[in-house]
Amino acid sequence: MSIQVNRLSDPTVRSFVTAVNAHDKAAFDALLAPGATMSDDGSDRDVADWTDREVFSSNGHMDVETESDGGRTLVVSYRNDTWGEMRTKWRFTVEGGKIARFETGQA
Repeated sequence: MSIQVNRLSDPTVRSFVTAVNAHDKAAFDALLAPGATMSDDGSDRDVADWTDREVFSSNGHMDVETESDGGRTLVVSYRNDTWGEMRTKWRFTVEGGKIARFETGQA
């Protein structure tokens, strides 16, 4: 059973999930702090390249299963046109209402 996006605790993370699910790249980019970083399965990746490939050009979608750490850690059923569906964990570092870093990988 998934958590409705509008019920996610952290407003910045809520906006992140909303932007991903709406395929709204402009809103997504506006959420990132200057110099934001990310990792996928423990390897740092270029945020713009990774999100274009894994989210926006492949119709990425997040169904949040659980949240913890004040809403800054999520377990998500993530799907896109490239990989299909997988259970993933997302951890967010939020500074000043912006995403400074996010880490994702298989849960």
